[in-house]
Amino acid sequence: MACHVGRAASLRRIATVVTESCSFETARLTVDVWHTASLTGEGAPRLPEVVGSIMTPAATRALPAEWQGAYPRSRAVTWIRERDGDGPTHLAIERSSGTAVGLVILFESAADDGPDVEVHLGYVLAESAWGQGLGSELVEGFVEWCRGERQIRSLIGGVAADNLASVRILEKNGFRPMDSDVDDADAERMYILRLR
Repeated sequence: MACHVGRAASLRRIATVVTESCSFETARLTVDVWHTASLTGEGAPRLPEVVGSIMTPAATRALPAEWQGAYPRSRAVTWIRERDGDGPTHLAIERSSGTAVGLVILFESAADDGPDVEVHLGYVLAESAWGQGLGSELVEGFVEWCRGERQIRSLIGGVAADNLASVRILEKNGFRPMDSDVDDADAERMYILRLR
């Protein structure tokens, strides 16, 4: 299950001042920046192993082509380095087990008409977390955190039109389609939630 940052690469990138401080808890999840997130248990996995366990071929199927497939250690290390250069990436950790069950990728862009920012949201849930409502809980928690940040004007997420689970998660949390004329089932659709 995945939603991605969409067309963020073509946007005017700004400093990630707002989202670098993003940290929140839900009933079942703790979400924090991946280099500071606490993975518990004896022999807790390192970040490349965590990325490899989440970014499986099934979990990445709806992501952009260059992110699809398996993530052996070498690919995971490279991908982590690339994400660190783009902006903050967060781990979603199941509170009861201390296990990482998802990644949250954030990208800030300047709003067209003022000092506010738009935050582009991407997430990937591990296959083991599917069908438990964790995706909805994750997005709901993120939206609530964003509502407390006065600088965030809107949230945007891109999703493949045929990724119905992620479409439902976004819609359930108040996101609405930005472009309604998508006929291609494989096309990316952009969703927006205006906060201000």
